[in-house]
Order: sequence, then structure tokens, then C-alpha cells
Amino acid sequence: PDDAASFALFNRGETIGLFQMESGGMTNVSKQLNVEKLDDIIALIALYRPGPMELIPEFLAAKKGGKPKYAHPLLEEIAAETYGILIYQEQVMAAANKLAGYSLGQSDLLRRAMGKKDKAKMAKERDSFIAGCARTNKIPAKKANQVFDLLEKFAGYGFNKSHSAAYGVISYQTAFLKAHYPVEFMCGLLSNEVNNTDKISIFVGECKRMGIAILPPDMNRSGLKFTPEIQPNGNGTSVAPQGIRFGLAAIKNVGEGAMVSAIAERERGGDFTSLEDFCSRVDSRIANRKIIESLIKAGAFDFLGR
Repeated sequence: PDDAASFALFNRGETIGLFQMESGGMTNVSKQLNVEKLDDIIALIALYRPGPMELIPEFLAAKKGGKPKYAHPLLEEIAAETYGILIYQEQVMAAANKLAGYSLGQSDLLRRAMGKKDKAKMAKERDSFIAGCARTNKIPAKKANQVFDLLEKFAGYGFNKSHSAAYGVISYQTAFLKAHYPVEFMCGLLSNEVNNTDKISIFVGECKRMGIAILPPDMNRSGLKFTPEIQPNGNGTSVAPQGIRFGLAAIKNVGEGAMVSAIAERERGGDFTSLEDFCSRVDSRIANRKIIESLIKAGAFDFLGR
């Protein structure tokens, strides 16, 4: 994943609709980070959590040219990708494996003990770690103690990289869709929140900022949910979507079931030619007076011109 247009969305703070990136705080950090690759997104998702958040300024400074600090030279190959900061649980495990000769199973037990902050168990683990460092890499006890303190600090709130990576890939994928298929992507977002008027309001505002027209509901053109409005050109082919047509099920006080029936009738018998035509063709037990009034107020029958 190396799409510059996708990364640019993160860097401009245009993160509405991007997975895991919609909070104000996350958007702000994203703008400061200068996202250049998938690993940056993965790190950001792991950092923006209670605990590691305090490391964000240090991470940003190191990424922008500061010199990473390593408690021991062997930690460089483990923490270089995160500029000297251990933000993943896997890094804590790798450090125990590399410095003290722990097996991966032993490393995981150490990580779990650190996370639980069991003092008695931690004292035992510290002795084992110091002995392992001396045996495996001839690291003095004083330095081994310093490294253990560092690992203990990060293990308390480190995030699984495997988890953060999965989140990061989805976040990148949503950015790619928003960057390259903006109308279709925003249609998907709006349709997914068809019953949440607050979210629809936010997404409609984002569409306007992006220059995407939100077209009013139309009983003869709207789908059940939000759909790309595609205008055919003169040679029988279609051009790119010009806007988003408001979905009938998103109109307040209009039930999805009633609109499923109305759309099915439209597809069976052709466009509705008048309000009377609509009322005669759609079962009044399904599309009752309240629903019809809501459709009229929303402009779904404005195509009639009267």
C-alpha cells in the first residue's frame, strides 16, 4: 500500500469516514504525523490509547528528525521502525528474546506478568531476566535492570501490533476508497447510517465540503438507500457519478418496509405519474397517510412540478 492520495487524506485531516480515525484527537495527531506509509497508520492507531498517548510527542519528534534513544544497542533492530519507542507488545517480547535469550513462550509469560503488575512475580521475573541478559549477551546487571524497567513500563499499556495492523489496513483501505471513489464511498457511509440522522448530517456536510452534490429524494429516481447519480451521455455510455441521490428509507418517519414495496411497484409498473397514481398502486396499509405526507414534505414528489 503506497498510494499518495490516500496518505494525503490523513495528512490533511480529512478523516471523516476513515476507520478508527474519526475522533478529533486522532485527526489532529494524524495531521502532525506526516503519514507516508502503512506502518505510520498502524503506529498511530496503537499510540492513540490511554497510556501510550503520552509518548506521542516523543514519537512525532523522532519521526521528524530527532535521534531515537535506545536503552541498549540490541534494541535498535526491534524499535527502529517506531523510532526507539516500544509501542507494541510484540516488541517487548522480541526484546526479552533478543537480550535475555527467552523463548517466545517465556517472553509472552513475561509480558503478561508485566501487564498484571504482580510485584512478587515481577521480582522473580526480574532476576530471571538479569541472569538471561548476562548469560546471552554479557549485559551487566545495572544495564539489564534499566532495560527491564523500560520493558515493564511499555508492557503495561502496549498494544498488539497484529491487532493494530488489521485496523491499519482497514483504515488505509477506507482512505483509498475515499480518495479514488469519493461518491461511491460516501454513498456507502450514508447508507450504512440510514437510521442515524446525526451521522447522516455529518456525512452530508462532508459531501458538501468535498464538492459532492446531495440530490433530493425523488420517488422515481431514489433507491432505498443513498445511490450514486449517474447521467448517461449521448453515445449510450455513462459518465462518472455526478452526485448522491438521497435514499427514501433515510427520510424521517418513512419506514424501510413501505419503501421496499413502493420501489418494487415502480420497477414492476414503471414510474409514478402523479400522487394519485402512487396512492392507487401502493397498498395504503403499507404506505399510510403519515408516510405519504413525510415523502411530500421531503420533496420526493417534487418531480411532478406542482
